[in-house]
Amino acid sequence: MDGVEAESGPVRPRRRDASIDDVARHAGVSGQTVSRVANGRSNVGAATRERVLASMRELGYRPNSAARALRSGQFRSIGVIVFTLTSYGNLRTLEAVAAAATERRYTITLMPLERPTHADVDVALDRLGEQAVDGVIVLIESHLIGAAEAQLRRGIPVVTVDARVAGHSPVVDTDQVAGARLATEHLLGLGHETVWHVAGPRDSDSAGLRLRGWRETLRAHGRPVPPPLHGDWYSDSGYAAGRRLAAEPGVTAVFAANDQMALGVLRALTEARLRIPEDVSVAGFDDMPEAGNFIPPLTTVHQDFAAIGRTAVRALVQEIEGGPPAEHRGIGPRLTVRSSTTGPAAHRITGGSVTR
Repeated sequence: MDGVEAESGPVRPRRRDASIDDVARHAGVSGQTVSRVANGRSNVGAATRERVLASMRELGYRPNSAARALRSGQFRSIGVIVFTLTSYGNLRTLEAVAAAATERRYTITLMPLERPTHADVDVALDRLGEQAVDGVIVLIESHLIGAAEAQLRRGIPVVTVDARVAGHSPVVDTDQVAGARLATEHLLGLGHETVWHVAGPRDSDSAGLRLRGWRETLRAHGRPVPPPLHGDWYSDSGYAAGRRLAAEPGVTAVFAANDQMALGVLRALTEARLRIPEDVSVAGFDDMPEAGNFIPPLTTVHQDFAAIGRTAVRALVQEIEGGPPAEHRGIGPRLTVRSSTTGPAAHRITGGSVTR
């Protein structure tokens, strides 16, 4: 070109990615042996495996997961649909799901929802299907999906956590009724005449089951059933309920449906110059890590979120790999007793009410 000098240098050809044959030649083994190592098979000697892995690292070999999926019919990928990551239970369960999936050599594709509706779950399932996952775990309560009879799409294995979804999908959850029973019976066993309850949201499945366990336990023991006070799972609503309870004569024991609301209850009672547990015993539900550092340390129902996550993955992988569908699994809770609960102070009780 007149008056123009070409300043660009020679074009370098793009480096070709290493292939199985390249690794086989470098390691001095067959291509089949390299394939076995890449797929995590156990029928390869330890020394040979290390030699092949060293060659893979040196050559920068990356297994072709798409080709492997076409051969096996599996992508070794699990989709997880979740509405909120602000929930303590969802975060702990998601951590356990990710760890359990990694142990089984599955990857995780997370699909957060902006709105917890049945239609949005349907769209999320479609999108996960396009991304070639082998199965899906749903971390959304059924009331948030729109109805307890919501039907999740067939054609892909689905496991739901903390939900009541109709159909054949396995469901994994804490036995919420049993957990509420443990807390209520603990307080009654300490000598309290009855137990007041700060419940979760009215439209929450978990809250409803915990309320049911509390109410059934009081009735089974022939005790008065006070009207429940509903919160929203957060500590501010527990504080509002605690202020009402502080003004209510005769309250000596309170069971809050989660630890965050229990924290608000503790603050409200303390501000009302009531001693915990000497004047009022308080128990929670979840056993979040901070519960042992509340003032005083909180008696609470321990949910094994790690077991829930592992069980959900195990149930899903079982179906993905051709096993029989898993059934509903209720993970048993346990009570963690700390210093926020004790027996009522008998000298304060006169004529069926508490002198304050």
